[in-house]
Amino acid sequence: MADLFAPGRIGPATLPNRVVMASMTTRAADAQGFVTEDGMAYYRARARGGVGLITVEMAAPEKAGRHRFHELGLYDDRFLPGLSRLVAMIHEEGSAASIQLGHGGGHTRKDICGETPIAPSAVPHPVLEITMETIVPEAMTKARIEQTIRAYVEAADRARRAGFDCVEIHASHGYLISQFHTPAENIRTDEYGGSLENRARFGLEITRRIKAEAPGIGVIYRLTVEDYFPEGLPFKDGFQIAVWAAEAGADAIHVSAGHYRSLPSAARMIPPMWMGEAPFLDFARKIRRVVNVPVIAVGNLGDPDLARQAVASGEVDFIALGRPLLADPDWVSKAKEGKAVRRCLACNSCVDGMRGGGRLHCLVNPTVGRELLFANGRPPGGEKIAVVGGGPAGLSYASLVAEDNQVTLFERGDQLGGSFRLAGLAPKFQEVETREGSFRAYIAALERACRDKGVVIRTGTDVTNDPALLDGFDRIVVATGAAYRHGLGLAVPALLRAGAGKWPGLARLMTRPGLRDWFYHRARYGTGNRFPVRPGQKIEVIGDARRAGKAMPAIQSAFAAALLGDPAALDERV
Repeated sequence: MADLFAPGRIGPATLPNRVVMASMTTRAADAQGFVTEDGMAYYRARARGGVGLITVEMAAPEKAGRHRFHELGLYDDRFLPGLSRLVAMIHEEGSAASIQLGHGGGHTRKDICGETPIAPSAVPHPVLEITMETIVPEAMTKARIEQTIRAYVEAADRARRAGFDCVEIHASHGYLISQFHTPAENIRTDEYGGSLENRARFGLEITRRIKAEAPGIGVIYRLTVEDYFPEGLPFKDGFQIAVWAAEAGADAIHVSAGHYRSLPSAARMIPPMWMGEAPFLDFARKIRRVVNVPVIAVGNLGDPDLARQAVASGEVDFIALGRPLLADPDWVSKAKEGKAVRRCLACNSCVDGMRGGGRLHCLVNPTVGRELLFANGRPPGGEKIAVVGGGPAGLSYASLVAEDNQVTLFERGDQLGGSFRLAGLAPKFQEVETREGSFRAYIAALERACRDKGVVIRTGTDVTNDPALLDGFDRIVVATGAAYRHGLGLAVPALLRAGAGKWPGLARLMTRPGLRDWFYHRARYGTGNRFPVRPGQKIEVIGDARRAGKAMPAIQSAFAAALLGDPAALDERV
């Protein structure tokens, strides 16, 4: 039986375990694409957390392929010193290193890449990079195709010279190679269009040429096998391309799905919570049965038991984690030791914010992209701390300070989780359709982390009725949440529990931005200022108790209070 935490091999690379970090654009590079100290700190945290193979974010093999501002550079030797330093750091932390070769193709704009975008065919592409704009790329001639293949080979060789163990050819999600695969975006009539064999030719030629002309580096083929729209690539064709990619010399097949044109939305390629756990795993299993190279599965595999089972079954060889490693960079080391991990909600705040122009971030882990800031944190130590309120902010605070303090958490209700237990009953959370299980798993893992670290949890205890319970504590942390105005305090929870959030007419009404903003901010008020100041005790107010709002600033204030000593430390960054 294979073990998630046993070493594995991809081509010439030996990985200390079977966990691959998926490529995620961070915008941490500088404007030209050079590695920065922020980028180094971000990858160091994941490597130090025990990831087997770090896949550094998408980098274009040629300038025309740059798809985002602040995209990491790989298309020129001038980027080598920074990339070499990055790889050396990843190796020092014990992980293997890969980098994703991704070309925007028609999914970029001239104001981003500085050149006329190219694609298999001159069909319109909607491009969302801070703003949405539809562009018509230039159809590639055969000479231009050869030029781009050459650029891929040179980029792979550049990655090898920087010290990377593998490159990942990005043939997914509507980028250039995926555009060749997708019938709606490839209407060519030559040997690169028409039949599936012709549409697959471009990506397979890149694979063969890298293997032949840049020997010594592993090649992973990351492939969308199902586009999820009628004119897109169906699974039977994606399955065949996966087989051909293995035959062309790929050392591993990384099985993904989804496309920028997917229905009901592009979010399917980064599966939001409504898609449930492991929505692409069955695709990977079917491909593993017919190829003779390792298969990597991806997509909502952040439950350690599920990930362990997927590898133990022998039906996939590796699992890739993206968002779960944002939520908890120590996912691998904690899971290996049987400890609770901070669970990703699959709310897609990370990618939605990044596409809007922000740096990569995480709703449940505000240290993402701020690793250097939090490296100089000043958590309390040696204190007796009472946390009042067991919602996300209170649980987060307690779990962060528990190892160096004696912490007791008081919750007046019978269950932990606070308003997060209702969030799954609303029609939307952030911008995705909700699923109750996602919130329950997050709360359960936080509770378990607190208990494992020795936090005393007292549910059904209202300290306002018995203030003497707080005697003897050095610090009181108020995380009592927000209260509704206008007598809505009983009506809103009752309606949500009755299922009103999923009633079609009411659900549409409740997803209107203005109404959602009113419910979060103006219909509620923080309850922290009603909490009495007790002589001789430090008091901190965090979360919605401090300021009624959404979950992200509430959890940010908990992290800031616990690790930076000031719940307002991140306010200007919200």
